[in-house]
Amino acid sequence: MIRLNIVAEGQTEESFVNNVLKQHLALFNVFASVRCIETSRSKHYNTVYRGGFIRYSKLKKDLELWMKQDAHQEVRFTTMVDLYALPTDFPDYSLAQKQRDPFALVKELEKSMLTDIAFQRFIPYLQLHEYEALVLVEPAKLSTFFLEHAKAIDSLNNMVSRFESPEEINQGENTAPSKQIISRIPEYADLKVSVGASIAEKIGLDTIRKKCPHFNEWLTTLEKLDSQDSQGK
Repeated sequence: MIRLNIVAEGQTEESFVNNVLKQHLALFNVFASVRCIETSRSKHYNTVYRGGFIRYSKLKKDLELWMKQDAHQEVRFTTMVDLYALPTDFPDYSLAQKQRDPFALVKELEKSMLTDIAFQRFIPYLQLHEYEALVLVEPAKLSTFFLEHAKAIDSLNNMVSRFESPEEINQGENTAPSKQIISRIPEYADLKVSVGASIAEKIGLDTIRKKCPHFNEWLTTLEKLDSQDSQGK
């Protein structure tokens, strides 16, 4: 049995883990827990604020704290944060400014993160380019929540068809996956936490994996954690 601790960028990713990934990974004897990045604390009210990938240092601090708190050998750690709007203090941030193959780029950045965290039971993961790439695997599923936006959903379908994978949809300020959706369906901005995870669930992991190779590689790695651990004993 493996316990997997996931530090997520925000509530949308947290909801996706809780409602979709947890059940799937349990089939592989991998039991996930998730929490959003700690961004600040209020000493006066003893309150912890979580959510948002504003600074890499916050993510690193939260990860390392959790690693100290849960140092058992059966525990693994991973992240689910966006490549889009990557914080400028991210290791080898200059790589993110280069125009190149996104799949090669994200692997290099994850390698830099792994070197910086320097923990052998850590599996870095950056979502290409944003969580909403998973939603755009089948834009038609948005109609479940936004029936009145049939034309907008058709427009999203046409946009997505220009890419081999939704993970290729770029990280421009106005053209990132979430921006593509919100520009056509403004209501998504306020409903993304609940709607984002629900749509991914309706699409199904099998379909998402076929369309999102980087996500598929990460999930495949997570599925193998228990069997690899058993072989190593």
